[in-house]
Amino acid sequence: MSRLPALPPGFVPRAFRFLAVGGGSAAVQLGVLAGLERWLGPVAAFSVSWIISTGVHYLANRFWALPSARRDVGRQAFEYLGVVALSYLINLGAFQGAHRGLGLGTVWAAFWAIPPSTLVVFLLLNYRVFRSA
Repeated sequence: MSRLPALPPGFVPRAFRFLAVGGGSAAVQLGVLAGLERWLGPVAAFSVSWIISTGVHYLANRFWALPSARRDVGRQAFEYLGVVALSYLINLGAFQGAHRGLGLGTVWAAFWAIPPSTLVVFLLLNYRVFRSA
């Protein structure tokens, strides 16, 4: 019988902290979105709320969830922005699919748009952008 490969040291706590940060960032996004949707269209409200929650996400990951041994902070921030761009495209596509395709309301569509990019973002942030010491 084959055994599953062992997880790298520190993987589980980093994954749990990442998920906690993601949950907090999602709460920020959905709260801001709920407040903005009456003044902006769905895509604009989604985009503004996503930008604000991304700032929270960066700071919490950089300094708590995925502390990094890297010293090239400028390059690290640039790489984070690349991951953010990919995440936005995945999230916006899922949001549009849920909102237009499934007819979900703005907040519910945004809620269901979060999970599709979570795994991709975690892997990129954990193993590239915020590599552990």
